[in-house]
Amino acid sequence: MQQHYDTQGIPPGCPAHGNVPLYGPEFGSDPEGSYAYLRSLGPSAPVDIAPDVQVELITSYDAALYILQNPASFVRDSRRWNALNEGRVPMDSPAVPMMGYRPNALFSDGAAHARLRQAVTDSLATVNEHRLLRQTQQSADYLISRFSAEARGQAELMASYAQPLPLLVFSDLFGCPPEIGDRVIVGISGIFDGTAGADQVLGGALAELIALKRRAPGTDLTTRLMEHSAQLTDEEVLHQLVTLLSGGTAPLAAAIGTSTALYLSEEWQAGLPVEDAVSQTLWNYAPIANYAAHYPTHDAELGGRILRANDPVLISFAAANTDPKLTEHREQLSAKAHLAFGAGPHACPAKDPAFMIAVTAVESLLNRLPDLEVRVPFKSLSWAPSPWSRSLVNLPVRFTPRTLTSAASELASPQQPQPSASSAQRSAGQGPRGATTAASQPKGLFSRFLAWTRGE
Repeated sequence: MQQHYDTQGIPPGCPAHGNVPLYGPEFGSDPEGSYAYLRSLGPSAPVDIAPDVQVELITSYDAALYILQNPASFVRDSRRWNALNEGRVPMDSPAVPMMGYRPNALFSDGAAHARLRQAVTDSLATVNEHRLLRQTQQSADYLISRFSAEARGQAELMASYAQPLPLLVFSDLFGCPPEIGDRVIVGISGIFDGTAGADQVLGGALAELIALKRRAPGTDLTTRLMEHSAQLTDEEVLHQLVTLLSGGTAPLAAAIGTSTALYLSEEWQAGLPVEDAVSQTLWNYAPIANYAAHYPTHDAELGGRILRANDPVLISFAAANTDPKLTEHREQLSAKAHLAFGAGPHACPAKDPAFMIAVTAVESLLNRLPDLEVRVPFKSLSWAPSPWSRSLVNLPVRFTPRTLTSAASELASPQQPQPSASSAQRSAGQGPRGATTAASQPKGLFSRFLAWTRGE
């Protein structure tokens, strides 16, 4: 059911003079309706991002750019958050883990931000594009082999493909041994699912990974962060890894799922490449929908409203990208002018690898299952009722089942095999808990994936 807002007054169903709630099934069923109403109020408007949590939401593309590119007046350090500091935000609110301060580049400003971000960008720059492509293709083939064999011609792609694929890729990029990679995936998945204790599982696994890399450095992203000239502490390395995981895996899953559904939809123009489907997803269905809290350093006026110092201002990437004022200029804009990856000093440092992973994931799916089709119309698919992301709840498909074997022998040269860092550590007996403990544990997703790539 779609919400219909009276742009002259209060949205029906809300308390009198209350804010638009950016959560729950009504918002999830028609976020565009919420954004259209909010735009009628100006470039920004107060909303409830969670129960009892008010923020100012920026819905204008121009206003979003202004704030994102003005770090002197709008900072990211959420320790400034007035309502949280004054006890007006419940500590068990779902907004707290999303907006609360963490010692990473995302929540830092000035010199502290520059130091942490440089370590991240320099480390990401060492990732070999061909190896990343191979990791993505191998992950795709493994997941397709699983659901193709088990589903008998039907599958739900969000849970069986779009969501686990980035987790496999990141675990390998981080240089995780099998057992640590399993726990990293359990931890980050649990955080997104709201599982109690998931943050401790993730933190413990990453701390163990960092300790391992101190003893036995590799050619992976974790080692690169640890060896960077910024001399990050182990705690700082851990928090940058958490940021990469949380900022990379769930948005990538959303982009892969939506891009696949869009490409296979009845509206899609035949002959257009997968890259266009991913670009349209980033423009029209921004995976990170409403985020990037900024805190004005002083009271500021925007479109007739006063943004109070240290009250959170969130960027609606979803609303800004679909701002009607852009319509007449969209064809003249660069395909990369969307704000799905942010802008300014805090823009996503991994936007090019992320785009490549999404494109490769969709292409691999279409190549391996050429008769793949979505079982319901695109417009009938359900979206998660979350303010933070735009992600499909499920993606039901049908296809002709196929048996896939490991593509490792096809993707790596027989003369110069290139095993993953985690495989090399396992072979060298560098497992963090020893062979006996690892062997006694049930194999998780990453362990099973690595075994499949070796043909076991």
